[in-house]
Amino acid sequence: MGRSNMDYRALKDLVRQGEGSNLEFKLKSNHPERIIREVVAFANTDGGTLLIGIGDDKTIQGLKYADEDEYLLTRAIEKYCYPAIDYSIDRVTLACDRDVLVIYVPRSENRPHYVIPDPTNQELKKAYVRVDDKSIQASKEVREILKGEKASRNIRFSYGEKEQKLMQHLGEHDSITVDLFASVAGISRKIASRTLVLLVLANVLQVHPNEMTDRYTSRAAY
Repeated sequence: MGRSNMDYRALKDLVRQGEGSNLEFKLKSNHPERIIREVVAFANTDGGTLLIGIGDDKTIQGLKYADEDEYLLTRAIEKYCYPAIDYSIDRVTLACDRDVLVIYVPRSENRPHYVIPDPTNQELKKAYVRVDDKSIQASKEVREILKGEKASRNIRFSYGEKEQKLMQHLGEHDSITVDLFASVAGISRKIASRTLVLLVLANVLQVHPNEMTDRYTSRAAY
């Protein structure tokens, strides 16, 4: 990704910003499955940088055996992410003979990406997206939206009775969920889900992924 090496001052400036939608800290790499989740979430959302060797309290501690950590992480990303993710790893050497690993993950054109904990069983795959400073599991609707965005074709939809009920609800309330829409419009959850996905892809609605229940708002409201 043709990026110049980050120096200590640039690292300090980055750490000072704190974790956010494009920045994640991990103190150690001894839970590679958590790091893979962040890599997938960044690729599925707007890209981001992972700093390994940084505490949640913004202390720059570094890694004693950065070569081993880098090898383990590279293998884990390549083994458990599907489809393959474009990323690069840099490192910043600290005065105390330790290193901070810097993993750059660009926003992917090939979304959605999944974590596959068991490569022999693709059914267990999970997609993640980044919301503020957290990586959360993507719902079926969010996965469909990621797939649809990749296709980037013009979405056409007919404005019928259910869409009218939806817009009426959004005129009176801030947001709606799939289950609430199904109930308000008297339709099945499957149709409610498909309709909301279509309206996000048509740029009429915006989705706000959440660990519990995604919310949908009118695009004009934001």
